[in-house]
Amino acid sequence: MSEFDAFGNGVSAEEDPAAAFLAQQESEIAGIDYDEGFSILDSGDVPSALHDGTADGVLNGDFYQESNGPTDSYAAISQADRLQAEPESIRKWREEQRSRLEILDANSRKQETEWKEKAGKELEEWYTRQDELLQKTKANNRVADEAFYKQPFADVIGYVAAEEAFVSDAEETAPGTEWERVARLCDFNPKSSKQAKDVSRMRSVLISLKQAPLVH
Repeated sequence: MSEFDAFGNGVSAEEDPAAAFLAQQESEIAGIDYDEGFSILDSGDVPSALHDGTADGVLNGDFYQESNGPTDSYAAISQADRLQAEPESIRKWREEQRSRLEILDANSRKQETEWKEKAGKELEEWYTRQDELLQKTKANNRVADEAFYKQPFADVIGYVAAEEAFVSDAEETAPGTEWERVARLCDFNPKSSKQAKDVSRMRSVLISLKQAPLVH
């Protein structure tokens, strides 16, 4: 029984070194991983990966890249320097042009307002003159109409006058004879008219205008 125990112990003694070797390898591998990841905390040495820059900004497991903030700042400063370096003559010219344009705009708005007011007054005066002229024309027509009908044998006089005017002034085209030419185109004989409407008043008005045109 002791032989079997010795044999069993020998087998177990032969198997223990292998198990111990495997355990040692696993421990060493775990130690290497631990040293590479956190040796900076234990010994104070910075890993070579951080020295070489292969770890591109690892922070809390996130990767980030360095922004070009300083470059943008330098560009803004350079642009400001160029603006500040603008010649005094150009800056003065810009200010003069700005002032000149403001004055022109103000004058333009002022002139536009004045023109509108002037146009409104002129239009109102024109309407007033037109109304006065219309009233004057109506009054002249009423006076001429009343004077014509007060004459004895007004219809006969008008017919004879129209015939004489047609014969004597058939070829006359001088300025101021417009009403005479209009009268020559009209038939002033009341008996020859077959129209149902009474046109005697219109006929008398045309004859009066032909004989005594209105003076403008």
